[in-house]
Amino acid sequence: MSDNKVSRQKPCHHCKSRSASAPPDTSTIHYEKFWLYRHCSSVQQRDRQAQKAGQLFSGLLAMNVVFLGSAFISSMIFNHVAITLADVWILLSILKVLCLCWIIYYLLGTSRQPHAVLYRDSHAAPIWVRGSVLLFGSFSILLNMFQIGYSVILIHCKSMVEIVFPSIEILFICTQAFFLWHHSKDCIQVQHNFTRCGLMLTIATNLLLWLLAVTNDTIHMEIESQLRNETTSCTCPNTTICKVFQKGYILFYPFNTEYCLICCSVLYVIWKNVGRRISHHHVPHIKPKFKLQGVVFGPLLGTTAVIIGICIFMIYQIQATGSAPNHQVFVMYYSYYIVLLPLMSVGAVIGTIIHALEKRELDTLKNPTRSLDVILLMGAALGQIGMSYFSIVAIVATDPRDLLNSLILSYSVLLIFQNITQNVFIIDGLHRQPFISPGKEEEMKEEQNREAYNQRRVSMLELGQEIRKVSLSYLHSYSHLSWKRRALREISFFLVLCNIILWVMPTFGAHPVFENGLEKSFYGYSTWFAIVNFGLPLGVFYRMHSVGGLLEVYITA
Repeated sequence: MSDNKVSRQKPCHHCKSRSASAPPDTSTIHYEKFWLYRHCSSVQQRDRQAQKAGQLFSGLLAMNVVFLGSAFISSMIFNHVAITLADVWILLSILKVLCLCWIIYYLLGTSRQPHAVLYRDSHAAPIWVRGSVLLFGSFSILLNMFQIGYSVILIHCKSMVEIVFPSIEILFICTQAFFLWHHSKDCIQVQHNFTRCGLMLTIATNLLLWLLAVTNDTIHMEIESQLRNETTSCTCPNTTICKVFQKGYILFYPFNTEYCLICCSVLYVIWKNVGRRISHHHVPHIKPKFKLQGVVFGPLLGTTAVIIGICIFMIYQIQATGSAPNHQVFVMYYSYYIVLLPLMSVGAVIGTIIHALEKRELDTLKNPTRSLDVILLMGAALGQIGMSYFSIVAIVATDPRDLLNSLILSYSVLLIFQNITQNVFIIDGLHRQPFISPGKEEEMKEEQNREAYNQRRVSMLELGQEIRKVSLSYLHSYSHLSWKRRALREISFFLVLCNIILWVMPTFGAHPVFENGLEKSFYGYSTWFAIVNFGLPLGVFYRMHSVGGLLEVYITA
C-alpha cells in the first residue's frame, strides 16, 4: 500500500511537501532510495551547478580577453616600435564588432523567444543610472566626432585607422546604450551560457577601452608640445576649427572613461541576473517615493554650497585655462574644498550615529544590485583616495610649508576622511528596512483625492486654497517627523547637493590636480597623466554613484 502511495506522488516540486505530510506509519520508508525523490532533490542542485559553471566559463573568457588586451596596451607603452597604437585599435575594433554582433543577436533573437524574460529586477539600473549611460554616451560620441575632425584636418600625418576606430566606437556606443536602456532589468531565462559569454565579452571590451583611455596620452602630448611652441611633424594649423577640435577633445575626454565604467557596472548586474528567478517575497509591495517633505536646513545649506561652488568654478575656468594660471585661483579653489569637506564629514558621522540609535531592522534579502552598489562605492572611492596619497607624498617630499602646498595637503587629508565617512553612512543606510508610516493609507487617499481634484477645472480662489492646503500639509508633515528621521533626511539631502557640485566641477573641466604643476613636476608628465586619468574618472563616478545611494537613504528614512 505504501509502495502505491509512493508511485502516485505528485511531480518533483511537491516531493518535499508530500514526504513531510506523510502519515506516521510511512515514516520508516527511506524516500531517498526512490528515483523520484533523487530526481526531485537533484534538479535544483544541477541547476545551481550549471549556473556556477556558466558563470565560471564566462568569467574565464573575460579574464583572458582582458589579459590579452592589457598585454597589447602594455607593449604599446613600453615598446611602441613593435606594438603601435594602431595595433591596439585594430584589436579593440575586432572586439567591438564581436560585441555588436552579440548585442544585435540578443535584441532580435534571444529576448524575443517565448518565455525569455519572465522576470525583471526592479532594483537593477534605476532611472538615474540609465540616464547617466545616455548622458555620458552622448558626450563620448561628441568626443569621437572631435577626434575624427582632428584626424581629418591632419590627414597628411595621420593614418586611416585613427578615423575608422572612432567611427566604429560611435556605432558601438549607440548600440550598447540602446541595449542598456531597454534591457538592463532583464532576468533572461533562455540561452544562459551564450548570454553570459556575450555579456562578459562586452564587459571586457569596456574595461580595455577604459584602460586605453587612461594610458593613451598621444593627442594630449601633441597639444602640450604645441603650447610649448615645439616644432613637430604633425602640427595643428593655426585655424579656429582645429582649435575647437582640440579644446572639445580635452573637454570631453573624461566622459569616455566614465561611460565605460558605468556600462561595466550595468552589464555586471545583467550578468548576475541571467537565469535568476525572482519570487514574490522579493518584490516590494510598497515602493517609497521621493517627496521633498520634512527637510528645510539641508536644501538651504546644500543650495548655498552649490551656488558658491558654481561661482568658484566659473572663476577657475576663466583664469586657470589661460596661458599663465593665476596662483590665487588655486588658493580659492582648494579653500572651498577645505571648508566644504569637513561639513560633509561631520554630517556623515552624525548620520551614522543616528543609524546606530535607530531600531529599524536590517534588510537581509538577496539583492545583487545593492551588493554591486556597495562594491562600486568602495572601489570608486579608491580613485580619489589614491590620488590624495600621491599628492601627500609629493608635497611632504618638496615644501609643505608653502601656502598652496599646505592647502593641497589639507585638501588631500580631508578628502580621504570624507570618502570613508560617507561610504560608511551610505552603506549602513542601504541595508536598513524602509520606514513605513502608519498613516500610509490616509496619504494614498489624499493623493487620489488630489488627482481627482486636478482633473477638473479650478478657479483662482480654489487654486489659492489648494496652495495653502499644500503648505499646511508640508508644515504638518515636518512637525510630525521624529527627530531621527528628520535629521537623516536633512543630512542626506545636504550630502546629495554637495556631491552634485563636487561632481560638476571636475566633470566639466576643473582639474587642479593636473594644472597646478606640483605633482606633474614631481612624478613626470606621463606618470601623473596615467594616475590622474585613473583616479579622476573614478572620483567623478564615485560622486555620481553617491548621489544615487544618498537619494535611496533619503527615501527610505
